Amino acid sequence: MIIQIIFNIILSSFIYLLIANSFAYIYFLIRFFHIAHAIVITLGAYLTYIFSSQLNLSIWFAIPLAIIFSVILGMIIELGIYKPLRKQNVSSLLMLIISLGLYVILHNCVSFFCGDDTKSIRTGDIKAGNQILGAYITNIQIMTIIVGFTIFVANFLFLKYNKIGRNIRATASNIELSEIFGINSNNVILWAFCIGSSMAAIAGILIAFDTVLTPNMGFNLLLYGVVAMIIGGVGSTRGLIAGSLLLATAQHLAAYYIDSKWMDAIAYIILILFLIWKPLGFSGKRLKKVEI
Repeated sequence: MIIQIIFNIILSSFIYLLIANSFAYIYFLIRFFHIAHAIVITLGAYLTYIFSSQLNLSIWFAIPLAIIFSVILGMIIELGIYKPLRKQNVSSLLMLIISLGLYVILHNCVSFFCGDDTKSIRTGDIKAGNQILGAYITNIQIMTIIVGFTIFVANFLFLKYNKIGRNIRATASNIELSEIFGINSNNVILWAFCIGSSMAAIAGILIAFDTVLTPNMGFNLLLYGVVAMIIGGVGSTRGLIAGSLLLATAQHLAAYYIDSKWMDAIAYIILILFLIWKPLGFSGKRLKKVEI
């Protein structure tokens, strides 16, 4: 049982890390909570379901297609809504409210066209999975860990060595100074939306293959990712790892010793405790500009 709990913690940690990374890409640049990011997670899963189960496309074609459409949605949100509002110097609080409203509208669209009932991408009989050291691990769970680790490493190398990645880091650090050095902040933000949306879609697809699809799945997952980012320390890559691991550990131990219904409550209890006693998270870094 202990081995199974440890594996579940590792699995959840990589999921939270992937979502936190996807959200952080955008948040560090626009500096408000892009709540509509949750619908990108949901859309990746539902589009994969529609393309594979409804349109009978090959799953190897449906997944890339779903990711592309999710990225397009992220680009539309940035170019059609956020960018014009930034030019009008709209406050971060109003941007947050607009993002929340956008999420509600798109969430209702998913419910209207796909229904509120649970759906599944998986086909065939449900198998117990592979037994490793006494723990049962399915193939999709193994794939989730591999994909999550690969994306995290690729993301780290991209931000450090790629020109676009360095521009993202520079703009996130100081947007005014980066523009003085000739970096187009609007292009950088668009790149961040593309990368963040693709990672969010991948996370939604992996979750959908492992569990089921619901219209509000993206919002719950996004909240976990945001909590992991905050307790890990905004702006810290190592902090994201620590935050994701701490959140997953606390949730699964609570589910084992208390009840699975406590998993959501534990996430917010940890968040509140960190905001009170360690508001900068594990990293202890203070950003020059942090707004909600």
